[in-house]
Amino acid sequence: MDAQFWHDKWARMEIGFHLADANPWLVKHWSRLALANEARVLVPLCGKSFDLLWLRRQGHAVVGIELSELALDELAALFHEQLGITLKKFAVGDAWRYEGDGVTLIAGDFFQVMATDIGPIDAVYDRAALVALPSSMRADYCQHLLTISGCAPQLLISFDYQQALMAGPPFAVLHDELIAHYGAHYVLQLLEQRDLIEQEEKFRERGLSSFVQTAYALAPALTAK
Repeated sequence: MDAQFWHDKWARMEIGFHLADANPWLVKHWSRLALANEARVLVPLCGKSFDLLWLRRQGHAVVGIELSELALDELAALFHEQLGITLKKFAVGDAWRYEGDGVTLIAGDFFQVMATDIGPIDAVYDRAALVALPSSMRADYCQHLLTISGCAPQLLISFDYQQALMAGPPFAVLHDELIAHYGAHYVLQLLEQRDLIEQEEKFRERGLSSFVQTAYALAPALTAK
């Protein structure tokens, strides 16, 4: 899976992962991170998610990283239409950057974004990033995220299903794998686990009988109580 895979997805608008509102589990569980209103939140592989608008409405500064310039053009338009925030778009090397009133968006390769490009991060929201990547890329993704975020607390949403029955994305990322990637840095707390197969017709049609969504709070190991 390379960058062109995702560029093609966005060009054809094959974005079944996109929701027309903030993710209900973000709304339900975000407070578990106990952040200050002015906290800066990193959303990796953010697409044009309404989740960033919801986070900004809570008073947070948001930093989104997304490969597709098309997706971030649309997200920038949403910020203007719904929150009255105008984002200035300009080129920085091989990436595009959007800036304005507590919002920073970067259109470029996630693995090329450095901590100096995004500044200090207080929390990470990973709803559709880790599960969008095949197993061969997930260890590198997690390590890079730890590096650029400074091991900031996370709200992480993942999936559990029989991977042999359906090719991702989204991919199944099970608890043991999360421990392997993050256990040395975080204490993982399972917040909620629910089988969504009855409301996911497209996954039933692809042969699944179970599609479990899980939400975790990841607290830095040195500060977890």
